[in-house]
Amino acid sequence: MDVGNLVLFFLAGLSIAAVLFIVTAGLSLVFGALRVINMAHGSLYMIGAFVSWFVIVHLANALFGFWAALLVAPLITAIIGAVVEIFVLKPVYGKEHLLQLLGTYALTLIFAGLVRKVFGADVRSISAPAALNSSVPIFGHGFSVYQLFLIAVAVLVAAGLYLLLNRTGLGRNIRAAISDPQLLSTTGVNVTRLFTIVFMIGTALAGLGGVLVSPTSSVDPGMDSNVLINAFAISVIGGLGSLVGSLVGAVIVGLILSFGFAYPPTAHYAIAFVFAAMVIVLTIRPWGLFGRAEQ
Repeated sequence: MDVGNLVLFFLAGLSIAAVLFIVTAGLSLVFGALRVINMAHGSLYMIGAFVSWFVIVHLANALFGFWAALLVAPLITAIIGAVVEIFVLKPVYGKEHLLQLLGTYALTLIFAGLVRKVFGADVRSISAPAALNSSVPIFGHGFSVYQLFLIAVAVLVAAGLYLLLNRTGLGRNIRAAISDPQLLSTTGVNVTRLFTIVFMIGTALAGLGGVLVSPTSSVDPGMDSNVLINAFAISVIGGLGSLVGSLVGAVIVGLILSFGFAYPPTAHYAIAFVFAAMVIVLTIRPWGLFGRAEQ
């Protein structure tokens, strides 16, 4: 494999990592603040993809439909997230994690049925917007402008989350909630409302990931399980609850998947290499590269 192909597969891995980071960042943010593992996170990613398809095909023209979907889909998944947090998660806060897992897993079944009922079981496809539906030459090979766009969006999301958590009052309260929500409540902060806001941000990120992946992958009712597996793999590698871990873990998984598919003999085992990386990290550092051991 020449240098040009190596660079292309490296950039392709970063584009895969870009979407996975955005999705996993929402999962980690929710776990860090609420200590809830949201099994329905992949379902909200799927809903975001289907909403983007619906907006592009039925509500907007090809010129600005994708850009409208970038706003509409995260907003809808955030609203769904608020409903889920208030009516499903709030009653089980502070109880066994098994109850939370069962509750959110039940939601995955409900959402799967609703998506099939509303959109059907057919596989859909979406084209990238015209401004991004081209390629640029890199070392004599063409590389998709849309994949470069994905990398740029992930960088912006990472920067936005950093600024949110470290430069705003909301971020200060979120970090305080991660450390000690009971103590935070004594300062007059409405922790109940804060948890709802955090969950909405996390689910909006899932919906954003669904919009971004739709021009590069098929939109179908089974896409939630694949991204959830990858998101949990990234969380295990990077450390559940750590946004830095989500970024590093997403890059590791994205590069493994990209280079795994680069060689036909290993293409069927690419996901196995991801699990191998999980085993190695768990053996050396059970709470992940950037995670913290539970007290």
